[in-house]
Parts: sequence; structure tokens; C-alpha cells
Amino acid sequence: MAKIHFIDHSGEKRTIEIENGATVMEGAIRNAIPGIEAECGGACACATCHVYVDEAWREKVGAPSPMEEDMLDFGFDVRPNSRLSCQIKVTDELDGLVVSTPERQA
Repeated sequence: MAKIHFIDHSGEKRTIEIENGATVMEGAIRNAIPGIEAECGGACACATCHVYVDEAWREKVGAPSPMEEDMLDFGFDVRPNSRLSCQIKVTDELDGLVVSTPERQA
């Protein structure tokens, strides 16, 4: 299990625990994290689970795959640290991960 910290666009922070092997998006949906819509259910076929990975965590989380980069083109206010939370698998190494949600999803 890893504690993941979600910060919404207004600065409110919510911390949840997500089991290893699940995605950040799955944990967000199970815990009703505002700002994560996940319309495609985690199939990397939309950009409604878009998050910004805190700069301190970018290297540990890794870069998006080419397919994810294509989907991010449909995201709102995409930045260099943008990721789709459905593509971030939780591991012990991500304990403490900080992500922020955009003002709105695409």
C-alpha cells in the first residue's frame, strides 16, 4: 500500500491509501477524489483522469508512453508533468506521491 496525496485546483489536499498493483486512478475513483472523472474506466482512451505529478516525483513515476502522450493531447491545460492517472501503477516506491488535479478535465 502507498499513501497518495491529491491536491485539487483550489489547494485542498486529500490523502488515500492505494494497494500495490492498482492504478492511481482506480484508487481515486474508489475514494471519490474530486477532479478525477475516468470516463473510459482506465483504458487510456480519454484524458479525464489527467493529473500533474509533483516535480519531486516525476522521475520515480516515469515518462508517459506514446499512447498516453497521444491521449494527453486531449487534456485540459497539459503541462510537462502531466500524466494520466490510469497509467500510473502503485508500488511501494510511490508511497508519498503527490499529484494535483487540473481545474477541469477535458
